[in-house]
Amino acid sequence: MSAAHRVIFAGTPEFARVALQRLHAAGFDIPLVLTQPDRPAGRGMKLQPSAVKQFALEHGIAVSQPRSLRLEGKYPEDAAAARDAVVAAKADAMVVAAYGLILPQWVLDTPRLGCLNIHASLLPRWRGAAPIHRAIEAGDDETGVTIMQMDAGLDTGDMLLVEREPIAADDTTGTLHDKLAALGGRMVVEALELAACGGLRPVPQPVDGVTYAHKIEKAEAAIDWSQPADVLARRVRAFDPFPGAAAILAGETVKIWRAAAVMQGRGSAAPGTVVALDDHGIGVACGQGRLEIKELQRPGGKRLPVADFLRGFAVEPGMRFDS
Repeated sequence: MSAAHRVIFAGTPEFARVALQRLHAAGFDIPLVLTQPDRPAGRGMKLQPSAVKQFALEHGIAVSQPRSLRLEGKYPEDAAAARDAVVAAKADAMVVAAYGLILPQWVLDTPRLGCLNIHASLLPRWRGAAPIHRAIEAGDDETGVTIMQMDAGLDTGDMLLVEREPIAADDTTGTLHDKLAALGGRMVVEALELAACGGLRPVPQPVDGVTYAHKIEKAEAAIDWSQPADVLARRVRAFDPFPGAAAILAGETVKIWRAAAVMQGRGSAAPGTVVALDDHGIGVACGQGRLEIKELQRPGGKRLPVADFLRGFAVEPGMRFDS
């Protein structure tokens, strides 16, 4: 597709920024970016622009940050201003990636080619807000990216392109995010090029196999040691970098960033009990098996391998990790 074709982009975090960068590099004319309002972040809780907004400003792309796109919602003035900007952009298509706002029908109907969504799962598995986290947590062997023609439902539109990506045994949400962001950026460029020549073939999603990737809550960080070790090892990977798996040791909340499951040799110790200890790992009894913790972090400290952590934190067999 030549630069004459115009594409509005809607997205917010780093996953979306990668796609915007690929579209920009491919020569698409991007007259407008929609992104979430600036949010407070960091120790000073100062307002911070999204990753997508930063890229847009650096490259002279107009930015709109409505709090809502619903003309009859809580912020009708925001929605009306966004509608004016979207209509004025005269775009052929809109690309949406992890935007964070629901698109009402007027948005879906405005671009000539509609709205294309970059979704980080093999739809219909893991519709919803946290598909990467939930795929790892569930123990899926693979995931991927689906380029979808958006409709009024939650990730229910026709599939336009699908590519698979294996989930490695050591993948975290952070590492898998980066792989899928790069894949999604490449695929959406391909989808728009195919759309320009009528080469896209929409395929309805299967009615079977639907699952929902509910938003990650901070409360999920707490480790329940009564669960099997392999389940906990997946959760440690799924919650890296957010919210981080957490437990209390000697009255202090520590984050557990890297761990492996050993499904034999737990013994009779109560779940949460330290049953083995050396510079390579802290073995903790679980409901089944034990969790070999490889990397931890104290409040306000850095992530540390076990050997370094133990130099500043006395751990002995028989101590208990609490939830």
